[in-house]
Parts: sequence; C-alpha cells; structure tokens
Amino acid sequence: MSDLFTTDRLTVRKFTPDDFEDLAEILTDPEVTYFEPYETFTKEKCIQEAINFSKSEEFFAVVLENKVIGKIYFSKKDCGSYEIGYTFNGRYQGKGYAYESIRGMICYAFSALGVRRIFAEINTRNVKSVKLAERLGMRREAEHKELFPRKENENIFDDCYVYALLKNEHQA
Repeated sequence: MSDLFTTDRLTVRKFTPDDFEDLAEILTDPEVTYFEPYETFTKEKCIQEAINFSKSEEFFAVVLENKVIGKIYFSKKDCGSYEIGYTFNGRYQGKGYAYESIRGMICYAFSALGVRRIFAEINTRNVKSVKLAERLGMRREAEHKELFPRKENENIFDDCYVYALLKNEHQA
C-alpha cells in the first residue's frame, strides 16, 4: 500500500478494495453526503466504489490507526489547477482531522506535484466546509448563483462559492 504522505496523526494513501466497510460508514450517511454531488450510497454499492477508488488517481483515503475516516478528491483540471474535495465520517468530524489531512494534501501537492493552484467548490450552506477552506488560508474567488439543485427539492438551486489557493500564496 503506497502512502502519499503522513501527518502527525494521519496517513493519506490510495484506497484498496478492502476499504469498503470504512467507506460505507462515510457514504451511507445522509448527513455526511448531503452536500456531495451524488446520492447517498447503499452498503452494497460501497463495495464497488472502493474498487473504483482503488483504481482512481483522484481519490485518496484518510487513515487514522488503520481505519479510513475520510476521503479526499484531488482532480487535475486545466493549466496546473487542481480541484480538491473532502468527505469525512461523521463520528470523526470536529477533531481537526479534515484540516490536518487537507493541509497535508495542499503541502504535498505544491511541493511534490508541482501544482500551481488548488480550488474547491463549496455549497454556500455548507458552513463547516466554508470555515475549513478559510482556516486553510484559501480565499473566496467567486460565488455562483443557483448552481446546484438541492437534494430534497430539485426545483430549488443552491449557490456555490469557489475558494482557491495559489502556490505562491501558500509559500508566503
């Protein structure tokens, strides 16, 4: 299993098919997946999703003491820009794990991968994620009005912030 990097408490690595049970704790929770651009998973679908993630270059497991507690999405876009996203097991939220692992991913991306710019699209109602982006030193670049349909009513569209961080801002 190849680790991407470690922090004080966490390891970030590629997913393996064996991660499906921990992944199911994240993806089957409607509160955790509420702001995600996909529906809440069934436990059975998580078996295939763990296989998909293990073959992907865009999804990474956040591991605490051999348990996957979160996932990081990190996807190459145009012109040296990457999109970052994150989803964490509800039982492990509020303990600094998201901050620690996303900060680690940002440092790793800028130093080891030569990334120029990292951005995140965040539903304006997702206060926890907005606060995390700001705590990470990302700046709000844009607000897209009525971008994504709301899960409980697809006739209501939510606004979305774009937060970003440039390599030279991170180094400053």
